[in-house]
Amino acid sequence: MNILNKANDIINKRSEEKERLYGPFSKGMERAAMIASGSTGKHFTAQDMFMCLVALKLSRQSFNHKEDNLLDAVAYLAALNNYNEK
Repeated sequence: MNILNKANDIINKRSEEKERLYGPFSKGMERAAMIASGSTGKHFTAQDMFMCLVALKLSRQSFNHKEDNLLDAVAYLAALNNYNEK
C-alpha cells in the first residue's frame, strides 16, 4: 500500500475506537489551539496546530528518513484539508 493510501486510512477511515479514546481529531486540534493560545498568550488556530504537526514531522525527517515521518505529515495535511472543507 502506498503512503497516500495509508494516510487516507488513518484520516478518513479512523476507527470508532480511536475516536472514543481521543475524541474527534478536528476537535482535538481546536482544543490544542486553545491550550497553546492560553499558555503562550499568542493566538493559535486549529489550522496552525495542523501545520505545526506537519513542521514537526518534516523536522524529524530532516534528521533521519523514516516513512512514518512522511506518512504522518501527509496525513496531517489531509486532515487539515478535511477540516477546511467542513
